[in-house]
Amino acid sequence: MCGLVAGQAASAAPTPAPSATPTAAPTSTPHPNDPPNTVDPPAVTTLAAPSFQLPFPCGQSWTGNSSGSSAHQSYEIDFNRGSTANADLGDTVSAAAAGTVVISAHQGSTNGYGNLVKIDHGGGWTSYYAHLNSRSVAAGASVKQGQKLGTLGNTSKPGNNISPHLHFEVRQGTSYPANIRKAVFNGVTFGYPNQTLTSKNSCGGATNPHTAASVCGSGYKVVDSAALGTAGTAYLLYNSANGNNCVATIKKTSLGKATATSAYLEVQGKTRATDSGNFAYYAGPVRAAAAGKCVKWGGKVGTSAYNSPFEHCG
Repeated sequence: MCGLVAGQAASAAPTPAPSATPTAAPTSTPHPNDPPNTVDPPAVTTLAAPSFQLPFPCGQSWTGNSSGSSAHQSYEIDFNRGSTANADLGDTVSAAAAGTVVISAHQGSTNGYGNLVKIDHGGGWTSYYAHLNSRSVAAGASVKQGQKLGTLGNTSKPGNNISPHLHFEVRQGTSYPANIRKAVFNGVTFGYPNQTLTSKNSCGGATNPHTAASVCGSGYKVVDSAALGTAGTAYLLYNSANGNNCVATIKKTSLGKATATSAYLEVQGKTRATDSGNFAYYAGPVRAAAAGKCVKWGGKVGTSAYNSPFEHCG
């Protein structure tokens, strides 16, 4: 009898016919924009979304555009802040949230990402930072929110000439591109398709939960602002529906602690209105009817103050 392993006794029983070899299920070709991880991420059980911040250093203002590229899928965003095509080249790109770097590589001819950093944040959440001019982190590294990942650039696949920008994505789970999610920065969903935002990434301390618009109320829009050093910002707002101005001073430091803070509004020809005291988060709102009038406005946090001339007339 053929086919016996050496030392195995033959059996008188008939050898059953071999079953047909199962045909392997066809495998789908991975999408080039869904590159495999270089390292395995740590096991994380939480499903909560990370608290993403803008992927740039604290205080910088960037304009995101989700509709300016025919290559875009779903909620991907391109970021720029300069007035010329190359103005952003070499600017720092920061981690939007803490996690583990699972890709740090130039994608070459595989896709158009060029120098790509991918961070796994746990629970199926990942973020992508593409076209980098340089990379500052290696695959397998643990990164903190706000940590430098590299510099903004225009790397891509051969022959794909693009201007410098950061291509940013947030994904949850698998099955690209259905897994791309809307980006949420500092707890607020990005204003698709275009929005300019100021980064609060690693600004230090807690974030003030109050804004000038939330303090003044529905219908009020910011028309001017003045920095009070690093301690806070005074804001002038206007409500076109009722012709009222509003001033609020929003603290940036000593949050939750009652410290000297004030806001004032003076309509030309009328008595100045002021809100002054020891406040934990803000002073105001100070409102007044000012349609067709010039106003003085300002505020103070500690020793840092701003006082405007009569302006914003009309």
